[in-house]
Amino acid sequence: MTKYQQRVAEIYHFFDNKDTVLGLRKLLDCAMDTQNMEIYREAVELTDWKETHSHSVEELSGRSKDLLDKMGKIGVEERVEKEAVLRARNIVKSYGSRRFSLGPVSVEIRKGQVYGLVGENGNGKTTLLRILAKEISHDGGELRYSFNKNPENDYDLRTKLVYIPQRTEKWYGSLKDNLKFVLANYGISSEENETRTLMMIARLGLWNYKDLKWSELSSGYKMRFELARTLLRKPEILLLDEPLANLDVLAQQVILEDLKSIANSVNNPIALILSSQQLYEVEKVSDKVIFLKNGQYKDNSEFSDNGNAGLIIEIDTANSREALLQVFENLHLEKLNFNGGIYIAHFSAGTAFHEVMSALGKAKTEIVYIRNISSSTRRFFVS
Repeated sequence: MTKYQQRVAEIYHFFDNKDTVLGLRKLLDCAMDTQNMEIYREAVELTDWKETHSHSVEELSGRSKDLLDKMGKIGVEERVEKEAVLRARNIVKSYGSRRFSLGPVSVEIRKGQVYGLVGENGNGKTTLLRILAKEISHDGGELRYSFNKNPENDYDLRTKLVYIPQRTEKWYGSLKDNLKFVLANYGISSEENETRTLMMIARLGLWNYKDLKWSELSSGYKMRFELARTLLRKPEILLLDEPLANLDVLAQQVILEDLKSIANSVNNPIALILSSQQLYEVEKVSDKVIFLKNGQYKDNSEFSDNGNAGLIIEIDTANSREALLQVFENLHLEKLNFNGGIYIAHFSAGTAFHEVMSALGKAKTEIVYIRNISSSTRRFFVS
């Protein structure tokens, strides 16, 4: 069974468990991988039907499974990318003799993976993204790209290597017409253009907004529009600057899961780098997290596999510091800091997280929040 067929087979379980929202999103992912216009049209029709029959869960599941049956019989070209699509070696960038300096930064970016770029404001996230996107020059180091086909000109490069800033430019006309215009620039026939556009609109949750204009969309849907417009061009590297800004918590989680699924396409995998202040949400979907502080680079591989690293726990509790010290007196506590309303407890490598949880439970400690950040980039912010 191919990777594509495995994904199709897994989707049935979502509809069996009446999780039609996630099931339909995953169905559309697999449908897009077929590059089959008949499948696209049926997926678009299913989306349209769903919007007018929102309470017919059983029938939606049945229709979805019928489409999955057809999709499972289609051969899909699966692209396996062994070589990094982007290699950066010792990249540096300075602004004046005593001002901000970035680097050196060395990273390898591969298709089908998501890279989170985190750090406090003013530490170089946007600068690094713009350098990788060839928006601005770097002062030293080397950048290499390995696209499926070498770009013939700057326009071709901007199709393969796309940077979406936090604030996007205003557009005119309807969302759907703007997306169709993108494909028209690539010589796509009118019928196929309509089908591909509607498919992308369906996948990015824009179905009920396709006839709206810029002023009628929220910030979150404007970002989804930019993603739709970009993905129609089939980029190989996509760099997003603060795509979660101005989104509520639920919308952040949905867009991150969507980005992860799109990057993991079996037919058109994308190397995705996104910067964000939402550390935990980004860590959940990222294959690697890159951390910048004062222009200096670290990543979570530096400690995630280090068995000798100590245990670091973040705790929000109304209990006093003295009470916590008493709870942890037999657990090899090395230090206990109070950081912005949260306690940060550092234990020796021999202490396990479940032991800490057990001690807190026995002491009946009132916990608002607790998290093991030993393998989280969060530890860089509190160290």
